[in-house]
Amino acid sequence: MNAQSGPDAADGKPMATITRSAAATSSTPRLTPYGAPHRAPDSPRAHAVAFAKTFLRSVGKATAPLRVDPDYLIIGTKRGGTTSLARWLLEHPEVAGMWPPPENRKGAYFFDVNYGEGHAWYRSHFPTRMSHERARAAAGNRQLIGDATPYYLHHPHAPMRARRIVPDAKVIALLRNPIDRAHSHWQERTRAGVETLDFPDAIAAEAGRLDGELERMLADPGYVSFAHQHHSYVDQGRYAAGLRRWFDTYGRDRVLVIRSEDLYADPAEIYDRVCDFLEIGQHRPDAFDAWNLKPKTALDPDSRALVAERLAGDIAEVEALLGRDMSWS
Repeated sequence: MNAQSGPDAADGKPMATITRSAAATSSTPRLTPYGAPHRAPDSPRAHAVAFAKTFLRSVGKATAPLRVDPDYLIIGTKRGGTTSLARWLLEHPEVAGMWPPPENRKGAYFFDVNYGEGHAWYRSHFPTRMSHERARAAAGNRQLIGDATPYYLHHPHAPMRARRIVPDAKVIALLRNPIDRAHSHWQERTRAGVETLDFPDAIAAEAGRLDGELERMLADPGYVSFAHQHHSYVDQGRYAAGLRRWFDTYGRDRVLVIRSEDLYADPAEIYDRVCDFLEIGQHRPDAFDAWNLKPKTALDPDSRALVAERLAGDIAEVEALLGRDMSWS
């Protein structure tokens, strides 16, 4: 998709010229702006739903100056519990959802792959200031709104873009054992039809797929790399670089880092930490159910050893950066 350059404001104009890598349009399935497989409407009802979504997004963009931006960002990692934490927070009486409510969306993928759509497009995912104030008055407390997009941690431009739009946002990063994360990422992309190689072959092909992609993204901020987002099974587990970018941009006091294993081992304790970080009251969701939990196959010992070897240096970097043993080795 190509877009013409435009100002950085909620005026409906795109922010940069967007160029998508050829891999996104050749042998891979068409994806939605949010990274899910695109499904063409196959019934009158499906056509009506698709039309309604398009219409409401247009309404949202047209009324963007009247809408709010999010208060917090959950930046990843992919397959690290982003959806679970986002859904648990939506049950909190001091947290509101994105717009329109029937979409039940957790994130917009704006500061990574949709930045060229412009601030108005981003604002179209959030309620109007008037309706937000009404909701706050009715609830009698704060109504924070978040954007949970798991690619933000890995994308090189996401922190600076976020800082320009939501400078006061609080940031939450979930870090899962990167060896298990790599395999889970591959399984998810395989289910979606984005990946056709088996795991050992995908790991072997990763370096070639990613060759030059980060450099092109850095040289051309409007370039959207399909491989960097979807085929970076090992690379997205190199958390140190992403954490440093977010720390440098927002300050360490505004970035809460959580080990995904802790999130699932003691969800109540982690939930309390998140509430304290967001400065909202203590609360309990109806249940700490794991979202996006899918059947999975075991990672074979040889592949585990190979991925562990490739990530050993980064795991050590993360532990030094955070000053704690992540217990991933």
